[in-house]
This record gives sequence, C-alpha cells and structure tokens, in this order.
Amino acid sequence: MGEIKWGIIGCGDVTEVKSGPAFNKIENSSLVAVMRRDRLKAQDYAVRHGVPKWYDNADLLINDPEINAIYIATPPLQHEDYTIKALAAGKPVYVEKPMALNAAAAIRMKAASEEYGVKLCIAHYRRAQPMFIKIKDLLHEKAIGDVRFAQLQMLQPIASDVIATSETSWRLNPAISGGGLFHDLAPHQLDLMVYFFGKPESFSGLSLNQRGTGNADDMVVGQALFNNGVVFNGTWCFTVSPSNKTDLFEIIGSKGRINFQVFGNKVTLEIEGILKEFVFDPIEHVEQPMIEKVTNYFLGGDENPCSAEEAILSMKMMDSFTNI
Repeated sequence: MGEIKWGIIGCGDVTEVKSGPAFNKIENSSLVAVMRRDRLKAQDYAVRHGVPKWYDNADLLINDPEINAIYIATPPLQHEDYTIKALAAGKPVYVEKPMALNAAAAIRMKAASEEYGVKLCIAHYRRAQPMFIKIKDLLHEKAIGDVRFAQLQMLQPIASDVIATSETSWRLNPAISGGGLFHDLAPHQLDLMVYFFGKPESFSGLSLNQRGTGNADDMVVGQALFNNGVVFNGTWCFTVSPSNKTDLFEIIGSKGRINFQVFGNKVTLEIEGILKEFVFDPIEHVEQPMIEKVTNYFLGGDENPCSAEEAILSMKMMDSFTNI
C-alpha cells in the first residue's frame, strides 16, 4: 500500500474544517469518497470539497475497491457497527472520539480489529498537537518535579462556543452520544490524562441532571488514581453563568505547576513563583497532525498514535463517572 485512499462515513459538521480537508494535505493521502445518509448533503459536501465520489449507503463506501482506509465521523451510536464492518472488509479504520457509546462497545471493536488483523486508531487528536506534546515533554523532563495530582474544571454556560452544535442536537441524546455534553468534551480531557500518565488504577464518580431538562446529565465529577501514583480530580458542569465559564487544567508537582486550557493555545509553567508561558499558533485543521500520524501508521512507517487499548481506558473512566 503506497497511498492511503480515504473514505469518510459521516461527512457532517466535524469534517468541514477540523478533519476533512486535511486528508488531501498530507503526503501519500487523498480523500476519494464521502458518505452521508442524506444523499443531497453528501453530494453537496463532495462538490464543495472536490471529493470525486459520494454515497448515501455506508456499505457501498466500505466495499468501494478504490478505498483502502475508512474514517468514521458519525455520532457515537454508529461507531461500533461501521467500524466492525470496515474491519471485516479489510479496511483499516480511524474512528472519532468517543470511541463508542460505552467501554463494552469499544472492547468489541478492539476484538474485531484483532480478529480480522486490521489496524484501528482512535481520533484523540490532541496527542499529535505541539501544545500537548510540549506538556508531555515538560512532564518527562520533570520540569515541575514529581507530579502529585492533576485537577480539571470544565464549567460552561448553556450557550457556549466550546460546545459543538448540530441540526438535531444529538449530543444531548444519550441514546446517540452515550451521554450529554460530558461525552463530547471529556474524551479529549481524560485521554490526555492517559497520554500523560498511563493507565488508571482505580476511578469513580457521579453524575446528575441538575437543570432537570432533557435526558442527559449536565453535572459530572470524577476522580482517578494512576499506576504511577498521580491523582486526578475533575468537575464538569454545563449550566453555570457566563461569568463563571472556566476551562482549566492544572498539573501540580513537587516543584511547581503546569496550567493550560484544553481548548486554548497557551501553557503556563510556574516554578517557585516564576512564570514562563508557551503560546502556540492555531492549527487550521486541528486533526491534521493526527491524520498524518495515522496515515504513516496505516502505511507501516509509524506506531499507532492512539490505540483502541488506550482509548478504552478513558471510556472506562467515563462509564464510571456517569454510572454506565
């Protein structure tokens, strides 16, 4: 396989800028076809983005002989089914986060990858961005000494520019998304904990619907203990006032701390009261660095940038925090 010829299942909003255009901007990679159940919308996407083929049936795209890799960007409800079908067809899969509705589904996807001997990678794309690579380097260098604990506050008003919108508001429907807005944002944050600190040893939490509308919980708290002794505490609330909006991730060590916003572009390193800031340029297509790594992995020239095994760890934490 000298070139990855991609097919996208689910060419919705997430693929317009974040990911879709990147497939044609990477060496040995091209976007051949897209699929959406609404054929007119699939055609419109293909025409606007210069994609040669479009489908309204996922099976037809999966079995297109020109396509040799599949990107699944549907809501989480369809991730398991489409992933297993693509793997059975011998097509390696790059699937959006969260990996599935729950950890049990994610485990079945991993088992299918192993059964068919076909590669599977999960779109925890912050792992490939310079900002988070820098944080990991600082931790590896023990810039703040031995890490003691990490704490997260993700507090958002009902109307927030951090939270993606869609025509059907499917993110608020647990049957489609796995939960509420927590299931849309927390995969990024919890995967970073796995990326930075490895495997969690124990975890627990609780969630509830404080506002009392809809079917999704809007308040989640959770804690985890990692094998290396790092303790994590997280709070997610999606009904605060605009004045209390917060996106703060702190990592506290024996010599200092690292502060950053998961949805920002600045890292602050504080050692004995002395501050140093690292500011990173915005990335036009935020998934492009990850897609480049995935492409190289599918071509056999790189390791898996986020394996199913790693993604299952954050899925298990999410299930525990929300009592799934």
